[in-house]
Order: sequence, then structure tokens, then C-alpha cells
Amino acid sequence: MNEAVREAVRERMKERGVSQAQLGKAVGVERTYINRMLAGKAAGEIPESWEKVFRELGLELYVRPITSK
Repeated sequence: MNEAVREAVRERMKERGVSQAQLGKAVGVERTYINRMLAGKAAGEIPESWEKVFRELGLELYVRPITSK
């Protein structure tokens, strides 16, 4: 995931007062894995884990065209 996505997740966590440990427990992964996901260093089943994180935080990922400059 790119930095903009990771930042959106961090912002939503802050808004909801959710810690990495709480989010990890809610989506079935360790706090350290959430930390690695947010740092862009997680390997393995990242898409499935991100989907769980988005769902837990009430977020959805979508793609939109890049506007030309």
C-alpha cells in the first residue's frame, strides 16, 4: 500500500482512538504486524489484511483516474 493509504488508516485510527493492538485484535493479527503494515514493511497476505483493516475502520479503497497537470 502506498503512503497515502497508510496515512488515511493512521488518521482514522487516531479519530476513533484505536491503538495498533486494538486494531490487530479486531482483525486477527498481531500488533507488530499492524505496525509493519503501517510502515510499508509487511510481507505476505497484505491485501487480505488491509481489507480487514479497512472494514474495521469503516474505510473503503477505490481507484480514481489521475488528473493531468
